[in-house]
Amino acid sequence: MPVDAASTGSGQTICVTGAGGFIASWMVKLLLERGYSVRGTVRNPEDPKNGHLRELEGARERLSLRRADLMDYESLKEAIHGCQGVFHTASPVTDDPEEMVEPAVNGTRNVIRAAAEAGVRRVVFTSSIGAVTMDPNRGPEVVVDESCWSDLEFCKNTKNWYCYGKAVAEQAAWDEAKEKGVDLVVINPVLVLGPLLQTQVNASIIHILKYLTGSAKTYANSVQAYVHVRDVALAHILVFETPSASGRYLCAESVLHRGDVVEILAKFFPEYPIPTKCSDEVNPRKKAYKFSNQKLKEVGLEFTPVKQCLYETVKSLQEKGHLPIPSQNDDPLKIQG
Repeated sequence: MPVDAASTGSGQTICVTGAGGFIASWMVKLLLERGYSVRGTVRNPEDPKNGHLRELEGARERLSLRRADLMDYESLKEAIHGCQGVFHTASPVTDDPEEMVEPAVNGTRNVIRAAAEAGVRRVVFTSSIGAVTMDPNRGPEVVVDESCWSDLEFCKNTKNWYCYGKAVAEQAAWDEAKEKGVDLVVINPVLVLGPLLQTQVNASIIHILKYLTGSAKTYANSVQAYVHVRDVALAHILVFETPSASGRYLCAESVLHRGDVVEILAKFFPEYPIPTKCSDEVNPRKKAYKFSNQKLKEVGLEFTPVKQCLYETVKSLQEKGHLPIPSQNDDPLKIQG
């Protein structure tokens, strides 16, 4: 963090939607550290699951939690009024089309409309790699970047409603922002890992947890891109603070085969029953796709290496009581290897 980071946001208020979530909690933490005041929207400010936000440094002085619902325009309008920026990260995470698509699209439209009415300087929208990569016609040599969009028909045909919902919600954000004259910037993160601030385990962390608990006996013959949660939160702040930032920003550090993931985990944490067999030993090993994260590097983001990311995820799961802590812990940072 730069020396003057604490004064960066002084006098500015950012509204973070869905503030209790995995990524959003880190946004709140980093914004407070940089001197911003934060208004976090949550379903119920009194819910104990939002307690971790009140414990963050600076929260007592500069954080207020507001009851708001994405489908309730008036509640959003009230939360966003008087803010200089909005980080819209609240979104359903489900493969149920009814629960995913309509709330994601209409909720996003409501946030942009409320931001326009409040005259905010910039809206930073958390989209997803799901809106980018689902395209069966993209060859393996094509570099995935901000110009790529998921094929909606392909998402529908494969019943991948999460990716479909993310793509149509992002498109709705661009359409609404254009119509309302809102300065919109979009972050497209890949699968997000790293330490949890909240108490519950979220969907992306379960992806790693299953390899440590013995519930997954094998690993899939597939590849996945990963990024550290702090990097995703910081990416939102950097594009908000960079006047020239525009368009979409792909937020990814590495693409790994599941076999690489279990290998890294086994090296750091040999005491857990990490699978060593692939569920598909017939087909050739899937190759990692190429991607570009150059745009975020240009606004000053330095990505955390994926090995460190995986290590910190497991340590956090231990600390939060989601994983038994082995009696003797090996030398911690064997990350260099």
